[in-house]
Amino acid sequence: MKKINLNECRTLFLDFFEARDHVRLKSFSLVPEDDPSLLLINAGMAPLKLYFMGEKKMAKNRATSSQCCVRTADIDNVGKTARHGTFFEMLGNFSFGDYFKREAIHWAWTFLTEEIGLDKDRLWVSVFIEDDEAYGIWKDEIGIPTDRILKLGKEDNFWELDQGPCGPCSEIHYDRGPAYGEGSNPTENSDRFMEIWNLVFTQFDRQSDGTTYIPLAHPNIDTGMGLERLALITEDKDNIFELEEFMPLREKIEELSGKKYGQSQKVDESMRIIIDHSKAMTFLIHDGVVPSNEGRGYILRRLIRRAYRHGKLLGIEGEFLTKTMSQVIPVYKEEYPGLTESRDRIFKIAVREEENFQKTIDQGLELLESRLAQVEESGEKVLSGEDAFKLYDTYGFPLDLTWEITKERGIEVDEEAFHKMMEDQRIQSRTNRKGGHGWEDKKVLDLTAYPSTDFTGYESFRGQGKVLALFHEGKETERLEAGQEGQALLDQTPFYGEGGGQVGDRGYLEGQGWKARVLDTQKDKDDHYIHVLEVLEGTLSVGDDLEALLDRDFRRDVMKNHSATHLLNKALHQVLGGHVNQAGSYVDDRRLRFDFSHYEAMTDREIEEVEAIVNRAIYEAYPVHTDILPLKEAMETGAIGIFEDKYKDHVRVVSMGDFSKELCGGTHVENTARIGSFRILFEQGISSGIRRIEAVTGRAAYEMARDDRETIRHAEDLIKVGGSNLEEKILKLLDENKKLKRSLASMESKMAQDLSKELESRTLEVEGFTLVKDHLSGKTMDELKGTADALKEGKEKMILVLASDLDGKVFWVVSMDEAAVKAGGHAGKLVKELAQITGGNGGGRPNFATAGGKDPGAIDEALAKLEDRLKEQLK
Repeated sequence: MKKINLNECRTLFLDFFEARDHVRLKSFSLVPEDDPSLLLINAGMAPLKLYFMGEKKMAKNRATSSQCCVRTADIDNVGKTARHGTFFEMLGNFSFGDYFKREAIHWAWTFLTEEIGLDKDRLWVSVFIEDDEAYGIWKDEIGIPTDRILKLGKEDNFWELDQGPCGPCSEIHYDRGPAYGEGSNPTENSDRFMEIWNLVFTQFDRQSDGTTYIPLAHPNIDTGMGLERLALITEDKDNIFELEEFMPLREKIEELSGKKYGQSQKVDESMRIIIDHSKAMTFLIHDGVVPSNEGRGYILRRLIRRAYRHGKLLGIEGEFLTKTMSQVIPVYKEEYPGLTESRDRIFKIAVREEENFQKTIDQGLELLESRLAQVEESGEKVLSGEDAFKLYDTYGFPLDLTWEITKERGIEVDEEAFHKMMEDQRIQSRTNRKGGHGWEDKKVLDLTAYPSTDFTGYESFRGQGKVLALFHEGKETERLEAGQEGQALLDQTPFYGEGGGQVGDRGYLEGQGWKARVLDTQKDKDDHYIHVLEVLEGTLSVGDDLEALLDRDFRRDVMKNHSATHLLNKALHQVLGGHVNQAGSYVDDRRLRFDFSHYEAMTDREIEEVEAIVNRAIYEAYPVHTDILPLKEAMETGAIGIFEDKYKDHVRVVSMGDFSKELCGGTHVENTARIGSFRILFEQGISSGIRRIEAVTGRAAYEMARDDRETIRHAEDLIKVGGSNLEEKILKLLDENKKLKRSLASMESKMAQDLSKELESRTLEVEGFTLVKDHLSGKTMDELKGTADALKEGKEKMILVLASDLDGKVFWVVSMDEAAVKAGGHAGKLVKELAQITGGNGGGRPNFATAGGKDPGAIDEALAKLEDRLKEQLK
């Protein structure tokens, strides 16, 4: 067998199938582009689902790829087995209704035995027990002896989902020899008989009853072979972590830790985990994932923190992950040149997350160790959910990391209690964010007996309706009288119910003899629109017909802000990159708030560029168009959305010219020009990896510009200058101010020196040290410090104790040189005792400390006791 490394294996495979008329595909991003069912790409066929389903077409009906994948289902086995990893590449060849079993089997055999040169006598295959066709091809055409062809049942050799395309599999295994354990075939020892290639023959359509399988008119081929597993065999290595390409990475870990690979099982496991996770982290960040507490961002955070912890176990101090990740890029840069281009961004995100975790991990580990010791002592063997939650909430420990550490000690985690506390926190957060209007009552409103409300507010600001139900103080009622507040459920309404970050509408409901003000509008998951209202006149009753009138100005301003968030989202992608994902939003009539994933604070230049792009889109006057499309079709159009949300089968796609296209249920302007203008107020971080922008549009932006103009006019009046001379005058004043400050500082320094000379004439000797003490009335804390600095200069064996009273406050400064500290002196303890006498407190370092007080009249008393206190320290 030829010795072939990982990169060579990949090239040989892709060349082999490209020569057989397959379209050679580049690896898709780890972040699925059009599949809301997946957090991350975890198989070679995952990005090709629409091609297998016939909804998309390629130039040819056959393709080949080496697809990057991330799986965490087996994360606990990473480092312990020869073949498990969170990051791997899956080699595959695919047929979309073109060739079938015969070609797939023959090509697999030819590639392994001729291109790679594997020993035919070491290859085993398995087939589905009912797949006589595949069995016959292997036996009669390939010529594998029947004792090396295993017939297995559904659980081993049949690929299927609950419903849809499915079919039998045929796996290819390689016998690595008795050095890898006992066992006579792949069912008895998967380390010795390692599975390297799985051929899936998708030939049935499983029906919803779960028992009916209808043959497909055009069967497909989906194969997958782990690139790392193949390289393991061709390089004749024990496991995927010892491949030649990863030797520099392993050597870097050895250098950082001072440990050697092979010295113990625990050392090896930690090094393997760091090797694997360094690869996964590099590719995830490259593909736009940033650490967070949810979704794919949580997976990245978990990998980073898990790798960091294993570095700690190896004795590595401080940040180190970028040093290991820097060894990953050279291995993959030829196949994935984008890694080199993304290097700085990858490292910035990794360092930031590592720094954040580094701040708390030692405290968290100390707490966990303490709790685990108590658990072991009690004999209960269960860590409480409260402790696990505290580790997560305070110290940043993902539950998985806590669970991994406890498992090493044979202790379980009360996960049910942990998840309950998590949910309680989410509920509390939502409650804290929610406004008033008595909508807290919605939790107890039973609306299941009523039909959903028909929302008519996309087209009109007014409409007709009928009252289906009324509620007062959480209870259903037949009527509401003037002066009462409550909630009304209507059969149809133009009022938008709060959702998607957009606030609910306000306005009025009017009927015969009555009028009510709508304070807020909410809706539940079943589209019941509840109007939170106050009856102004007459009596509102169930069954009343009414006219609904929106607050037009309020709605128009809300629409401007909502449409602006779409433009902002697009602008952020253009300026910051494709890794930006929406993480939340809030839109009302005064402002908009947009949260997004990004790894660092935006620069002033980036903020200005985003603001300019949004305003340019406004001035372009893009028409705003809405389509109702099936979810899959909407995603195919390129519409973006938070796909972790549970969208319905049909969704609204809001397009703003050819600039922006998003899934959105909110209300929008009919043309971007209606927004008027856009102004960013600020950009800030709100949590690790999540940034926030707040901005204004329309009237609010105009009002802010008007206020700025008034501020400028007022400034001009204050400094007696007008027009274009304002900036010049301000710069001149600032320069004059600097000169005055320098002059004042020089004068204060001279005064401090003069005062220090005066104080030197009144020194005392205490236990062989020169003591300077005084009560300097009217001095600030800074002036006391300056005087102390002047007194200390060039002096030895000196102790300074200075006090001041100013505006009813007391300031203390105590300073000791190194000799006094070595003799037992402690400035922090001494100043605390003095400050307490004057009604205050304080403390500090042994050589220097400050404190405050509230009783100036007690300063002299404190100074009188100073020498005795000092002698006690210097004994």
